[in-house]
Amino acid sequence: AEGVVCGHDLFVASAMEPPDNILKVKTHRRGKDILIDHNYLEIASPTTSTKFGHYYDISKTMSPELLQSIKWHSFYLPEELSLEPKLKMCNMNCGYANLLHSIQRVIYQEGFDGSHPQKKQKNILRIGIQSLGSLLWGDDICSSDTPEDIHSLTKFLYVLRGLLRKSLSACIITVPSHLIQNKAIMERVTNLSDMVVGLESFIGSERETNPLYKDYHGLLHVHQIPRLNSLICDVSDTKDLAFRLKRKQFTIERDFNV
Repeated sequence: AEGVVCGHDLFVASAMEPPDNILKVKTHRRGKDILIDHNYLEIASPTTSTKFGHYYDISKTMSPELLQSIKWHSFYLPEELSLEPKLKMCNMNCGYANLLHSIQRVIYQEGFDGSHPQKKQKNILRIGIQSLGSLLWGDDICSSDTPEDIHSLTKFLYVLRGLLRKSLSACIITVPSHLIQNKAIMERVTNLSDMVVGLESFIGSERETNPLYKDYHGLLHVHQIPRLNSLICDVSDTKDLAFRLKRKQFTIERDFNV
């Protein structure tokens, strides 16, 4: 949603549902900027607040006209496998190989490659990949303790990381971590990422009826934050966050009960 409002190019990839369906449920922008209260997060002076991003109404979807105003690219695995030959690279499954090939093609053809002169006005490519690592991508890390190719996902992330480093691109990936039984794989996925956060819903858990959490719907775990070009580790003290769903907003707050 932020990429659409800012006029950035989008690349949406999925093996579960067509990307145009994903874009249809993006939230509607409201007419204000987000105000992040740094005093509440205890990371700035008591009177400091900063404008960042935009407000979005999660009860509405973006208008088709707004989506048509930006350029976006899609990758839907079932369609790609029927149109393109099955690629195989470095013992990586064909779904990941085809996705990398598609992302690389967009980066180079649309001028996002930072190592070559820009042919057009500079812009940013925002990449979104849904449920990477699931069975729908042809990976069995969610169904076995000893996958057939235990390194397929991490190889994909390693190559993708290199593509992002040398291009004007950013990528957000969702991973069904609760289904991945091999903890070593998740550790490698974390190490290959700049930032890792996890959502834990209270539905069906003891915390759902715990009075300490009555104002929240779940926790947001900050497992890793970016520390590019730095030798020091993360020392953030703002990792205990909770979220709650309102009719029009998804709110993240500091949870002092954790």
